[in-house]
Amino acid sequence: MTATKVLFIGGTGIISSAASALAASRGMEVTLLNRGQSRREPAPGVEVLTADVSDAAAVDAALAGREFDVVADMIAFTPEQVQRDIDRFEGRTGQYVFISSASAYQKPVARLPITESTPLRNPHWQYSRDKIACEDLLSAAYRERGFPVTVLRPSHTYDRWTIPAFGGWTAIDRIRRGEEIIVHGDGTSLWTLTHSSDFAVGFAGLLGNPLAYGDTFQITSDFVYTWNEIYSILGRAAGAEPKIRYATSAAIEAAAPERAGQLTGDMAHSVIFDNTKIRRVVPDFNPVVPLHTAAREIIDWHDAHPELQRVDPAMDALFDRLLA
Repeated sequence: MTATKVLFIGGTGIISSAASALAASRGMEVTLLNRGQSRREPAPGVEVLTADVSDAAAVDAALAGREFDVVADMIAFTPEQVQRDIDRFEGRTGQYVFISSASAYQKPVARLPITESTPLRNPHWQYSRDKIACEDLLSAAYRERGFPVTVLRPSHTYDRWTIPAFGGWTAIDRIRRGEEIIVHGDGTSLWTLTHSSDFAVGFAGLLGNPLAYGDTFQITSDFVYTWNEIYSILGRAAGAEPKIRYATSAAIEAAAPERAGQLTGDMAHSVIFDNTKIRRVVPDFNPVVPLHTAAREIIDWHDAHPELQRVDPAMDALFDRLLA
């Protein structure tokens, strides 16, 4: 039986590193197309093609007319980028996988848990509106011409390279120094965190799966925490209890306009997901990595790699301004 040939555009990010590695371990022929600048190393046995996806000539040269059973674009964020993929791969792949976002769901959400049929509407965050526009474009291509798209909606996915909290390593550094941090709202809204290794099981199970063609799946864990719990778990792993003060999401975004919508359009809202659909199509999907297990790995990994312990001066100053 011929192995499934999968092209990952990107392939070395939080989600795609775990997904491409698992796909390769399951015997798929995995090729990554990216600029080759990620800190995460590709999995053994994975082919890597180097090109900037925004450079059409470079991509054409790298792909050299090859066809793939599956094309998964992990770094498409706008309709223009998705249309570029449709133009390039229509008729050249059996499945096109688009990574949308659970932030595209209506904000505030009318009812929980969230399912794939929850309406898409986010007036707060441009990132989410762009993802919705991408989905609209792909849905039209499927309805009108049978373009074989599968849309995935992850929520907050993390791995050992990332700090799953607002402020990243800057927040951990402040906690260790005994400095106060800012948490949005009162810290009691509910938030779902998904480890990349758990996400990868759902993702890999949809590759080349005809039950996924023309359909949409959210892939998240069932591990739900308050933001107070998230910071407390990370703090304990880092060796210190966080000193928390609170500010409204609107106040935080007013002080940091470059982050407009990140809180009011996503993190400030309680999110709990119903993963019945992905479990029905991928029976082995069963998230097993909780934050209290992953937090120790995250902190140990950062402590072993001082170059990752980057304090963002702008974020540090934001905390100080809000505290003042």
